[in-house]
Amino acid sequence: MKFAKVVFVSVLALIFFTSCAGMQQGSSSTSASPVLDRIQKRGELVVGTMGNMPPLNMTAKDGEIFGLEPDLARMMANAMNVKVKFVTKPFSELLPALQAGEVDMVLSGMTITPQRNMKVAFVGPYFVSGKAFLTKVKTIALAKEAGDVNSPNTKLVALKGSTSQAFAEAALDKTTLFTTGTYDEAVDMVLQDKVQAMIADYPICVVSVFRYPQAGLLSVVTPLTYEPIGIAIPANDPLLMNWATNTLNSIEASGNLDELRLKWFARGSWLDKLK
Repeated sequence: MKFAKVVFVSVLALIFFTSCAGMQQGSSSTSASPVLDRIQKRGELVVGTMGNMPPLNMTAKDGEIFGLEPDLARMMANAMNVKVKFVTKPFSELLPALQAGEVDMVLSGMTITPQRNMKVAFVGPYFVSGKAFLTKVKTIALAKEAGDVNSPNTKLVALKGSTSQAFAEAALDKTTLFTTGTYDEAVDMVLQDKVQAMIADYPICVVSVFRYPQAGLLSVVTPLTYEPIGIAIPANDPLLMNWATNTLNSIEASGNLDELRLKWFARGSWLDKLK
């Protein structure tokens, strides 16, 4: 009888420890945040950006990616005690790269929209923008609403895959719309009089006026729309969302985000670094 009890207890102990080992093995293979894990393992935060949206993100003559968003990305990487790596892609390829795991997050002047939010998550906004025109035509620069320039005689250009393209297709449907892969290409079309105006986010239009002071470029005084700009991160990762939200809130509360806005929008010393 004693032997049977000993065997019974031994079997229970074996089952218990086997179960515990299985639970531990399962917990080690299931991460609370696969994105945070891969960032920490490689020691690097990989950020997707265009590198062509001044002053939010730009490429210097020496190839350095700089601007408000790269500065913000570095602050977030520092909070994780890792380095930061920038991967530049055309705007329309940034979210597919995020979904494919090629980048950990996207900081590239991306407007938070319901359509995009159905595919990826967003943190922010860290900046508020709106649609504007870059033009040589004074009547377009004075436009207060899209209907003021919605004419078959108007040729416009917008960045492919952007909310500017979507806005033009919906609100400026009578115009002829061209799209380009980069903002530099779009600005060149305005400079060469191939189109009457570029439609883009307000900061990009204003900075373009400063970049080409002899070209006679103009922009609207007040943006035509309200657009919150946020950080795109992979969907279905609550811990990453929580970490990114808290980190951005801390950067905002410290006053560092206000300093970045002042640095990149109120001071033009960085213009000489552009290609």
